[in-house]
Amino acid sequence: MGALILGCGTAVTSGDWRKLASASGSGAHEIPATPTKNDVDPLLKADDIDRVVVHGTDADLAAVVLRLMRTERVDDIAVGFVPVDRKLSHVAQLWGLPLNGVDLALTGSDRSLPLVRDDNGGVLLGLGVVAPARGTVYCDDAVALRGDASRIEVTPGPSGVSVKVVRGRLRRPATFAGRAVQFGIDETRPVRDGVEYPRAVTRWTWYRHTEDLRAIC
Repeated sequence: MGALILGCGTAVTSGDWRKLASASGSGAHEIPATPTKNDVDPLLKADDIDRVVVHGTDADLAAVVLRLMRTERVDDIAVGFVPVDRKLSHVAQLWGLPLNGVDLALTGSDRSLPLVRDDNGGVLLGLGVVAPARGTVYCDDAVALRGDASRIEVTPGPSGVSVKVVRGRLRRPATFAGRAVQFGIDETRPVRDGVEYPRAVTRWTWYRHTEDLRAIC
């Protein structure tokens, strides 16, 4: 079995990419930032892949994991991540990735982490943001918001999602955890792993997928 190494966008100019490409040989491929179906799916067709390592941003990683989910390969391929800038990566913080994570991504063992998806066809691996928010938000059966919030942050958590509701500087953020978070709010454009959804919505749900992600961390 082998590894599929993907360098996304400008990540292929980094020193980490040179290390990854050198270690993997013909298994390394340069693809666009936030790759699409046509960029990723042909590379996933090989039967001998047991891990995919993504070098790029949180958005790049999410785009690749989305293709794993769509091609029904979440269960049989482990996912490693080498962020281009660890300080800007919420995934790196959630996964506890080291500063120099090339060796871990290439040779480390995987563990199961909740995979969060949304009802508009995407996945969330690091941070989801709705800001501002006005309306009603439920985390499972709990009312997370009824009214106004300056910002709501959602991250993958042990149960599925972790939710932080920020109402203002003078009020402590409220936190919730559950399998899903549902928004019924004024028009807004949610942000998934740094990428704004292309149109305004009034309803949105992030929820735990039926399969976990095999994350190398």
